[in-house]
Amino acid sequence: MAQTAHQESSGKRPLVLVVDDFEDNRAMYAEYLSYSGFDVEQASNGEEALELAHRLDPDVVVMDLSLPVMDGWEATRRLKADASTRHIPVIALTGHALAGHSRGARDAGCDAFLAKPCLPADLVAKVEELIRS
Repeated sequence: MAQTAHQESSGKRPLVLVVDDFEDNRAMYAEYLSYSGFDVEQASNGEEALELAHRLDPDVVVMDLSLPVMDGWEATRRLKADASTRHIPVIALTGHALAGHSRGARDAGCDAFLAKPCLPADLVAKVEELIRS
């Protein structure tokens, strides 16, 4: 099994929270991240993401922006506005690939932006990059 650089230095598997309303997307990314040396939790909407982020303090949140109940834009704004969660890097992973959406994601507080469809290896590379920084 692959080890991340973070795991090699600390012995702990980094925790990634994957937030997507499509179960197949969550399962695919969760499986690949787990195989790549991460622990993974999943949420299907922005409210669940906020609750899990507060409870689990993940190392990274992978956030779809188009979500039911509370969208990823608002969930990210709330994570970044809260002193207890603002340190958690957020990767926007979305089908909204227009340049304006990338800027909007950064304005909401996202630390990185990946357009769907995204190769799992690209997601792992971005997660590892944010954990290292």
